[in-house]
Amino acid sequence: MRPLDRLPTIRSKLGSVIVFAVVVTLVLAFFVLAYQLRNSPRDSEVLDLLATARQYANGKLEAIPPKTMIVFRAADGSTTVEGTDLGVEPVVLEDESAHWGITNGVEYVAVPRASGGTVVGTDFVMRPAPDQGLGGRLGSTMGFLQEQWLQLLVAGVVAAAIALVMARLLALGMTKPLRDMALAARSMATGDYSVRVETRSRDEVGQLATAFNRMVSELQSVEQLRRDLVGNVSHELKTPISALRAHLENVLDGVEEPDRQTLQVMLQQSERLSALVDQLLELSRLESGDLPLEREEVPLAPLVSQVVSEVKVAQPGRDVEVENRIPTDFAPVWADPGRVHQVLFNLLDNAVRFSPPGAGVTISATREDGMCVVSVADAGPGISAESLPRVFERFYRVDPARARAGGGTGIGLAIAKSVVEAHGGHIRAESEEGKGSVFAFDLPVAEEERRNK
Repeated sequence: MRPLDRLPTIRSKLGSVIVFAVVVTLVLAFFVLAYQLRNSPRDSEVLDLLATARQYANGKLEAIPPKTMIVFRAADGSTTVEGTDLGVEPVVLEDESAHWGITNGVEYVAVPRASGGTVVGTDFVMRPAPDQGLGGRLGSTMGFLQEQWLQLLVAGVVAAAIALVMARLLALGMTKPLRDMALAARSMATGDYSVRVETRSRDEVGQLATAFNRMVSELQSVEQLRRDLVGNVSHELKTPISALRAHLENVLDGVEEPDRQTLQVMLQQSERLSALVDQLLELSRLESGDLPLEREEVPLAPLVSQVVSEVKVAQPGRDVEVENRIPTDFAPVWADPGRVHQVLFNLLDNAVRFSPPGAGVTISATREDGMCVVSVADAGPGISAESLPRVFERFYRVDPARARAGGGTGIGLAIAKSVVEAHGGHIRAESEEGKGSVFAFDLPVAEEERRNK
């Protein structure tokens, strides 16, 4: 486990990382600063050396410092040596002026000695010079750090404290959406999908919150669809089952005779029940992709003519004229003829069923971007704007009472949507209340399909 994984919150992790980064930055900055200022104490050391030389020249030096050699060179060339013998001859300038220098690894200061206004000689104070190599530079650097450690420590503590406070404030704003999402997730676990996460951030956390809200909305819709599906399936199954049970009880109680008419009604209810179950199974297989498509070149005009005649047979007595405007030479589509027949029958059957007597239904087709767009237009009551997005949902009915009276199950459009999408197309609906509806779907043109292969 990594060290950060042991911390319980993002705020603690972020604060630890920022403080660590600040500390490392300060240490490096202090070390670089100390390296650049490593020779700053040398000024005071040189002044101390000069002060020692002046005290010696004036006879006021009480004791010679350790590792220090003092040489007096008289004007006549004689020399006097005191202190530690460093084995180095002093450097004498012609003008006998005071000067400082380093020779043969020895640092020295030369101060002229005067008596009665006359220079009588030169006093030299010498000691080993600091190492100028890498080791010496590092040693000087560490020496500077040792001298200034308290100031550096205080500066580091203050900087780390400020960084920690800023990290806490920053993390508080950054992690609030995450905490809200955690609370929302716990609410969702109890079945409450109404919670949302509010965020104004545009960073990754804000994007995550937006995606989370979108996911919650979709889950809320799915949950509502699930509840509606259970309720609708229960209602649809209950109706034929209740009818069968009522007739069976009447037969057993002697209220009805088991004649042909009674048995025919019971058979119709059982067929309705069986058809509903078959449609549910078929829809499930279509949505899961388990139902293969047997595609071939399908001439559209003959297929539409066949469906139109079947719709007229299925709904006799309806004074609704169906007009087939698809040319006989229209390009064939690449599709499963049985499935396309199913989609066309469903759309035309709905259009005829909901159109008023004397109205007309028109079916037409056009080519757009390599796809065949089939449209079914009716002159029915239309669909409201709030109901239009849901017409392809399972068991959804714009007018439930009228749809059930007409014998619809509310699954046909959902099956049509799955069939069209299985062909790589898209089905859509356009409508306005009181002005009819237009259902359109796409199918690939066989010619374009062969060209793409």
